[in-house]
Amino acid sequence: MDRVDETIAQALPTRRQVLAGSVQLALGAALSGSWAARASAQSAAPAAVPAARPAPGVPPPPVAEGTKLVLLGTRGGPGVDLVRSQAASVVVVDGVPYLFDCGYGAVRQLVASGVGIQRVSTLFLTHLHNDHTSDIAALLSLQWTGTKTAPTEIYGPYGTARLVAGAIEFFRADVEIRTVDEGRNAPPAALYHGHDVQATATPTEVLKDERVRVTAAESEHFLERAKSQMPHRALAYRIDTKERSIVFSGDTPYSKNLVALARDADVFVCEVMAQSVYEQMMARAQADADAGNPNSVSRHVAETHSTPTVVGRMAAEAKVKTVVLNHQLPAARAPGGVDFPVTSFIDGVRAQFGGEVIVGQDLMVL
Repeated sequence: MDRVDETIAQALPTRRQVLAGSVQLALGAALSGSWAARASAQSAAPAAVPAARPAPGVPPPPVAEGTKLVLLGTRGGPGVDLVRSQAASVVVVDGVPYLFDCGYGAVRQLVASGVGIQRVSTLFLTHLHNDHTSDIAALLSLQWTGTKTAPTEIYGPYGTARLVAGAIEFFRADVEIRTVDEGRNAPPAALYHGHDVQATATPTEVLKDERVRVTAAESEHFLERAKSQMPHRALAYRIDTKERSIVFSGDTPYSKNLVALARDADVFVCEVMAQSVYEQMMARAQADADAGNPNSVSRHVAETHSTPTVVGRMAAEAKVKTVVLNHQLPAARAPGGVDFPVTSFIDGVRAQFGGEVIVGQDLMVL
């Protein structure tokens, strides 16, 4: 168990698991019913068939109209468990996926959902903590061995371009081996591009294409005491399509920038920390400070995440329609336990917010 998990050791046990097969069928139906079948066909295709193209006899998928949100990973924190994957969500717009964060487990969840990894060409990172980035090297490496030819663009705060360069370096040996042994000739640096996005108080456009407009604003996950000593920042994102607007808070306590970004959004995907966890962290932070460690893990957890009441306050001020609770603390740690009493989350949010509240589950489609 890692250090952050130890700080929430008294958290309640696991939530129910979602069967990947059932969810894949549900998403397949939502996206015109073809992706799950095509993913299975591709996995069974001979190695010589590029994974980004249909195998012989397999028709290409129809263009799925509309906007779907898929929660790939809803676990809060950098630990690893057998119930939930780390932070990652994908918005599928007219059949095209836009990935938000890529924590550990995201690659498997993309496959389980039926979206797959070869279609992902646009990725947005809220910040560079490893529970939001751990699967990036795996994603890019497996796209490369799957002979993906379209570039993948990765947007995020300061350090993102360097992170992508590091991911490419991670699988450099594999590239060198396969270039000689398999005759591959696609240089990863020409396919994978990292873009540092400036963290601004007001919403700033990051990407606009024929399907979406993505804007970002700085969140408050890194407080002034930390920002004064480093260039790293955290971002929240909003994606607007012709049908819906969806906002991703990333990790943050109350943030007026986030409220402005989320104004009148259809869906507000927001992190949440149980009130009991907040109280535990505050008590431990004081004990840590008394012991001579003012910048402890406990203080970070307490000060830079949102309790249900804070989530409700932001949602109400922004006048969003639906809240989806994501990056949940406490995090599940092992399968087979009782479900988390989601009423503690829902009741806290509804104390401030009168709209719909959904407690996210891995592979949930909205």
